[in-house]
Amino acid sequence: MTTMRNPETLTRNRSLKVIFDTDPGVDDATALLFLNAYPRVTLLGVTTVFGNADIDTVTRNALYLKKRFAIPAPVARGAGISLAGETSLPPAHIHGQNGIGDIVLDESHLPGLDPRPAHRFIIDTVRENLGEVTLLAVGRLTNLALALREAPDIATLVKDVVIMGGAFSLRGHNGNVTPVAEANIIGDPLAADEVFGAAWPVTAIGLDVTRQVVMGPAELNRLAAHGGEAGRFIVEISKGYRAFHAQFGIDGYYVHDATAAVYVIDPSLFKVRSGPIRVATEGVAVGQTIQRDWGTLYPPGEWDMAPDQKVAVSVDANRVLGMLLGTHIPCLLAS
Repeated sequence: MTTMRNPETLTRNRSLKVIFDTDPGVDDATALLFLNAYPRVTLLGVTTVFGNADIDTVTRNALYLKKRFAIPAPVARGAGISLAGETSLPPAHIHGQNGIGDIVLDESHLPGLDPRPAHRFIIDTVRENLGEVTLLAVGRLTNLALALREAPDIATLVKDVVIMGGAFSLRGHNGNVTPVAEANIIGDPLAADEVFGAAWPVTAIGLDVTRQVVMGPAELNRLAAHGGEAGRFIVEISKGYRAFHAQFGIDGYYVHDATAAVYVIDPSLFKVRSGPIRVATEGVAVGQTIQRDWGTLYPPGEWDMAPDQKVAVSVDANRVLGMLLGTHIPCLLAS
């Protein structure tokens, strides 16, 4: 387990500035607790977007997590519909009716929201921290696209953009909503295409790698026994999530969003490839993420003017799990 003996050292070492764009969400909650606990991360803000539940519910969940775990970052409410004005039924069979495993929530005395909409919060915060902000988006990319539309200059002002999203068919079609589409991308394919096409550095941590990282019984038992309140909370909210995965023969559950959070902190645990990425915005393949391979010659096409972006193609799953178990529990860090 990673330990921190000196709280002052923890404060000095918070060198990674992150805005966490999220739709909590069982796996989102795990990622948020990890980011809040990790010594090198300064959470500048949590911005919410519709997805795992409607925007009211996911925003309430973010405020609940902020209160329960004393997360200092402000919370800004974001988009409740896609750029095309559409939404979809939340996956209650995966995340529960309340978005975080249907545990009983104490909604009394929740903290207030930042008065700005999420995309404006992103714009302002990026401009206040030139070249230092990593945008970590683990839901629909609507807030990021709205920020780009209002202030295109921020594309040159961020440090990095890391998303949990996409299915790049590295080992055959591997979408989780359709054979080729992943949920965050198909939830707002137009926004995703705009985000991948902007002149900022994007890395996609897609299903190709997140499905290699499984939180199994041994890891969950360790969290329950040694993880303190946060560890027990993760185990509690993930019961239904684990039952959903069990239908497909998985003993545990895929660690989607927290895997992307680990990439922000230690990219060396991943291998990536570069190339322009486009997203299908209509038709039977809507939501498909397609990266051009520069090693193959094609006639002129839709990828030619798009910037190179990165896609994770492999991951050291054991070391990712080791980071999550060793560093995302606040009581362990403080011991």
